[in-house]
Amino acid sequence: MREEFLNAAIDEAKKGVAAGGIPIGSVLTIGDDIVGRGHNQRVQNGSPVLHAEMDCLENAGRLTASDYQRAVLYSTLSPCDMCSGAVLLYKIPTVVIGENRTFRGPEDYLRSRGITLEIADNDECIRLMRKFIAQHPELWNEDIGE
Repeated sequence: MREEFLNAAIDEAKKGVAAGGIPIGSVLTIGDDIVGRGHNQRVQNGSPVLHAEMDCLENAGRLTASDYQRAVLYSTLSPCDMCSGAVLLYKIPTVVIGENRTFRGPEDYLRSRGITLEIADNDECIRLMRKFIAQHPELWNEDIGE
């Protein structure tokens, strides 16, 4: 895990909450470069699918299969079923998760499919989500389909 890449994902999460959305951010890296950045924009864009990871992949643009297969996806929160599906579809081998205390996606399934998960258990990621969930439980529940 590269701390600067997780920090870039945290910066994306802060952009999201500053714009009235949910504080989840993501970056996609290949080698030493960030090739995509994104944050949850479901609220801002009225979108059913713009979770941070999906926004990040969209902003990375079209990449080759070999690019995805050497990429690392950083997310401030454990990816949900939808975002985990994108990881599997594009065969992204490693996901660095800022925290999985406030929400845990299908991590065991990802591992069973050969994806390496690194859990940072980052205090700032946890604080951002706990504060948001306490202040906006209805938006949070909508975001995770409850």
